[in-house]
Amino acid sequence: MKKNLLAIAVGAAVAFPGLALADGPTVYGKVNVSLENSDVDDGTTSEDTWELNSNASRLGVKGDFDLDVANLKAIYQAEFEISVDDGDKSGQTFTQRNIYGGLEGSFGTIKAGKFDTPTKKAQGKIDQFNDIGGDIKNVLAGENRVSNIIQYSTPKLADMITLNLAFIPAEGDDVDADGEADTDIADTTSISLVAEKDMFYGAISRDTDMSDELIADSTGIESLDITRVAAGLKPGNFELGALYQMAEETEGEGEDTSIVVSAAMKIDRVKLKAQYGMTDGDQSDEEVTQVSLGADYKLASASKVYVYGTQLEFDLADEEETIIGLGMEHKF
Repeated sequence: MKKNLLAIAVGAAVAFPGLALADGPTVYGKVNVSLENSDVDDGTTSEDTWELNSNASRLGVKGDFDLDVANLKAIYQAEFEISVDDGDKSGQTFTQRNIYGGLEGSFGTIKAGKFDTPTKKAQGKIDQFNDIGGDIKNVLAGENRVSNIIQYSTPKLADMITLNLAFIPAEGDDVDADGEADTDIADTTSISLVAEKDMFYGAISRDTDMSDELIADSTGIESLDITRVAAGLKPGNFELGALYQMAEETEGEGEDTSIVVSAAMKIDRVKLKAQYGMTDGDQSDEEVTQVSLGADYKLASASKVYVYGTQLEFDLADEEETIIGLGMEHKF
C-alpha cells in the first residue's frame, strides 16, 4: 500500500509539478545529477574515477491544515532521497530525509521526527556547494540530520529573530560516550538563535552530546559539543558568507576549529561562486582544507546547469581529492 501511495505521489509530481491537492499535501522534489571525475591521491597511489552522482535528489510531500482547537494548525512533511543515477541508495530505492509531524500556532511551532538540527540549519545558505562535492560537511562536523528529535521554534520576534530549541532522548544509547546507557528526555540538545532581515542573515548555535565525529582531531569519540556562528550578506547581485565553529569531544581531548568563507556574484543568468573551508586539529596539528570554484547557468526559475571543481586536502596525512563536475538541477 505504501509503495502504491508513493507511486501515485511520483506520478502526480511528474504530471503536475508543485501540485497542491485540495485540502491535501504539496508534492515537491529535486533532481540533481552530475557527471564527475574524482582523482584521489593518498600519498603513495593515485586513483582516477568517472562517476554519475545523484547529489541528494529527493521527493516529498508537505502541508498543513487548520484544527478546530485554539487556532492551531497541523503541519507535516515526508521527504525521501532518491537515487537518480542507479536507483540504489544503500540497498534501498528511498531513504528517509526530513520527516516530521507538528503543531503551529501563535505560540510558535512544535515538531517531532527526524530532521536537520538547528546547528545544521544555522549555516543558512552560506554553503554555495551544498549537496555536491564541495559541501562543507567534508571539512567540518555539525552537519547532522537526527532521529527522535523534538523542536520548538518561537514566532519571529521583532520581525527578524527566531529561537530554535531541540532535544533528543537517547533511548538507551550511550550518546555522551561515558560508557553508560543514556535514558533521559534531553540527552542531546541543539539550540540556535537566528536573525534574518532584508539582505542580512546571522545565526549562533550550540549542540551538546551530539552523535558526530571530528574531521581533523578525532580520537574515536563520537560525541561532540559544537558551537557555530554564521553570517551572510546579499547586497545586490553579490552573496557573502562566513562561518566559524568550535567542536570538541565530550569525553576526549580532540578539538576542531573551523572556518568557511564563501562568495558569489550573479551576472544575468550566470552565477559565479567560490568557497574556502579549513579545519585545524588541536591535538593532532592536522589541517584540512577545501577550495571550491564553480558557475551556475540559470535555465528557468527552478532549473539550472552547473560546472564546478573542488579540492579537499589533509595536510599531515598527505591525502588529496580533486573533483571536477558538470551537472544539472531541476526543482519541482
